[in-house]
Amino acid sequence: MAITDWPAAERPREKLLERGAAALSDAELLAIFLRVGLPGVSAVDLARQLLAEFGGLRPLLEAERREFCRAKGLGDAKFVQLQAVLEMARRHLAETLARSDALCSPGAVRSFLAAQLRHRRREVFCCLYLDSQHRVIAFEELFEGTLNAASVYPREVVQAALQKNAAAVILAHNHPSGVSEPSQADIWITERLSQALALVDIKVLDHMIVGEGEALSFAEQGLL
Repeated sequence: MAITDWPAAERPREKLLERGAAALSDAELLAIFLRVGLPGVSAVDLARQLLAEFGGLRPLLEAERREFCRAKGLGDAKFVQLQAVLEMARRHLAETLARSDALCSPGAVRSFLAAQLRHRRREVFCCLYLDSQHRVIAFEELFEGTLNAASVYPREVVQAALQKNAAAVILAHNHPSGVSEPSQADIWITERLSQALALVDIKVLDHMIVGEGEALSFAEQGLL
């Protein structure tokens, strides 16, 4: 049965307008993005097939171009549209965070960092530079490592923070393994960076590790 023949309350678009996007399933949201299905296959059924093929919504959204375009019903046009949507979401989060006090908005910080780092396949070390009111000045990727390690140089972090005229920083990096628990090396480099930045009167407010689940906060864990 075509989606147009479904009861109005069950059609994804009408359902979204009536109840909001949060009321839709992953398949229904994806169906709206797809717009059309395949001959004999509705957009919702195609969405369900794609979610099963990729193993869920997140793997589909993070798939590389070649893998994405191999799937039936997808292609370069859909890949381009998806990348544009994801980038708009990242920029929206960045603007939202820039308008708030980062220290008073841990949820916004987590959402922003997850959007920036969770899909990365190599370890990336980043820094959020904050002014004296803890408003975001800039976000910067400083180091990129192998799959499970990144070389972090305190002198370069200090220089970057001074160039941005930062009063405080939030450090962040991802664990491509998905495990957000800090390693001894993570704890050690955080201590070194805190000490180095303290010498120029810049405070490390937090260090967040982005894994599969919610980003781990050093401050909340009592590690700072």
